[in-house]
Amino acid sequence: MSIRIRYFASLRERMGRSEDRIDPGSAATVAEVWRQVSAETDLPDNLLMAVNQTYVGPEHPVCEGDEVAFFPPVTGG
Repeated sequence: MSIRIRYFASLRERMGRSEDRIDPGSAATVAEVWRQVSAETDLPDNLLMAVNQTYVGPEHPVCEGDEVAFFPPVTGG
């Protein structure tokens, strides 16, 4: 089994893909997932993240079978 990573809105365009899958042993936190799937070393300050459809912080642990989602801030108007 793996960890499913999904990208939404303009972040999907920036990443050039809508999702990835990684081995659960290669990342223990959301921040480590981001470092592994992106060319960036640090999470952007305004990036929102969720694990299994619940908003979390960058140090939230991830486990086998989790879905991690990254998306830009939502604005309305």
